[in-house]
Amino acid sequence: MNLRRRSSLTWLGAGFMVALSGLRVESQLDGVAGATCASPPPLHCPDNDCSNELIMHPGNARDAKTSRAFFLDYPCDLKPGEAVTFVLSLHGGGMIGNWHRHYFPMMDLKEKYRLVVATPSAVNSLWNPESDDVHLRNIVSAVYAKVGAKNIKAFWIAGHSDGGLTANRLLMTPFYRDKLTGWVSLSGGRLGSRRAYAPTAAKSAYMLPFRPGSRAEPIRDGPCSNAVGVGLTDACSLPDYEISHIYSSGEYELTAQGLPDHSVWAQRLGCKSQTRRPDVVDRRAGYVWDSRSPRTRNTWAGRKPRPGRARVFEYPDCKGGHVVADVIRLDKGHTEGLEPNVTEEIVKLMLSASRR
Repeated sequence: MNLRRRSSLTWLGAGFMVALSGLRVESQLDGVAGATCASPPPLHCPDNDCSNELIMHPGNARDAKTSRAFFLDYPCDLKPGEAVTFVLSLHGGGMIGNWHRHYFPMMDLKEKYRLVVATPSAVNSLWNPESDDVHLRNIVSAVYAKVGAKNIKAFWIAGHSDGGLTANRLLMTPFYRDKLTGWVSLSGGRLGSRRAYAPTAAKSAYMLPFRPGSRAEPIRDGPCSNAVGVGLTDACSLPDYEISHIYSSGEYELTAQGLPDHSVWAQRLGCKSQTRRPDVVDRRAGYVWDSRSPRTRNTWAGRKPRPGRARVFEYPDCKGGHVVADVIRLDKGHTEGLEPNVTEEIVKLMLSASRR
């Protein structure tokens, strides 16, 4: 795994020692699971030669009930009674919490958008109900207890790959149903759609210049197949309650048919037809990619981080103020970390949704 960083920082955390830098101030969430705030965020890799010890670090906080470490990022100037958006962010298969923090780096936006982001690690690489679900509930309960439910204006689950699949499972359970505002799926399934992964050598229709009617026949939605492809399944089991949903993937994860021109979930929420928003252009690369094996060094699975462009499609005027959107990152595959501007665009979409 490779990590890139825009500013260097290491810090003193819960039960472990690294060099101390960055601004630390008293915050409302200090002391939750042993966390102490730092800004810029703690355990961020330097620009070059990030050590394996740092990237594999389990976190700056600890679940008191299971003794498992996790990351907790939050505004260092957070005050009692202040409204926040809380995100439980789940890594993909074979990854770890600190890799995922850099894949979807909401931590860089925690002060600007008043985000509280919890990023745990699975016991055995893939999220498992028996070994991980209690830990995840403990984290959520601890944050709710400290911040106060009335001060959490929105609660989202974000998940990459297997983490997205896990989010799709969790949102069906009563514990999350009673709290959840929305789900951000990062290559982890699109509500109401079958999986649309492309072969390694496939060329997506998104490589063509965009013009009305230029895309191939859209993928037709169908019942869940429960078929497994590269360790992932469909995400067409729909919740029986209303939440917002943002789907993002690299264009090389789509078949040549490209993105569907409709959304079953948007139709459920009474949204208007798909509308294209301005592209998001990034001149700076993301932080991470997966370089572990030759299988991952291709366009489908992902290459080294680099600047990019993303196409954003929204289904406007959903009932209840919900948000449904698709974000397709051009010339990207499964594991290139999200660039700063597209990360911020997704966060702004999240914050635009009404709390359920």
